[in-house]
Amino acid sequence: MTLTDLESKVLELDPKDRAHLAQRILASLESLSEAEIEVLWLEEADRRDQALDADPSRSIPLADVLREARLLLS
Repeated sequence: MTLTDLESKVLELDPKDRAHLAQRILASLESLSEAEIEVLWLEEADRRDQALDADPSRSIPLADVLREARLLLS
């Protein structure tokens, strides 16, 4: 079963079961060491960098990001 298959199955669950599963998954991440967390963040940064390289049109100008951030903080 692929991750996509698993995601599809999980999204078919009723909201209560999805919430329970999400809680268990999040709790499992709390036991990671700082080194494991750093590796996960580096992998995520690399994945995002590759996605941006593959499709630069997905980038968002800094001015737009800052404007949105200011709106969210006000």
